[in-house]
Amino acid sequence: MKERNKATTAVYLILKRGDAILLTRRQGSGYYDGWYSVPAGHLEAGELPTDCLVREAQEELGIKLRKEDLKLAHVMYRTKHDETGDRVDYFFSCQKWQGDPRIQEPEKCDDIQWFRRGTLPDNMMHHVRNALDDIARGMVFSELDIDHIVRNPNRK
Repeated sequence: MKERNKATTAVYLILKRGDAILLTRRQGSGYYDGWYSVPAGHLEAGELPTDCLVREAQEELGIKLRKEDLKLAHVMYRTKHDETGDRVDYFFSCQKWQGDPRIQEPEKCDDIQWFRRGTLPDNMMHHVRNALDDIARGMVFSELDIDHIVRNPNRK
């Protein structure tokens, strides 16, 4: 009998202010340290994706989101992402929130900035950039296989 897939599920927040999106720079985890991403997190057991995103926004940014203000923008499936296996990534956009986004976990994040689409930093996590590019093209689903995944630069 074949082993069933046990993909890890993550959620990503595309927080929009006008024509800019919020990016945070990772640090201290050994996973893409020094690279920018949209705020993100992993689902806990029994947690729904939108509940996870509301929780992560409060924990990471100190802002309050309402589930009804989240719009599913993209779903990405990545095979053999790293030694942890496959990934399912849900990208949600949001234009309404309460509070001013700020670094709440300085041990995990050392910068937070608004970037316009044409000025995204070079050191941006590749799959996040791919998702943003796909969203701009109107794609709601994408797949990245082992030949198209750029490995974590912090891993030896």
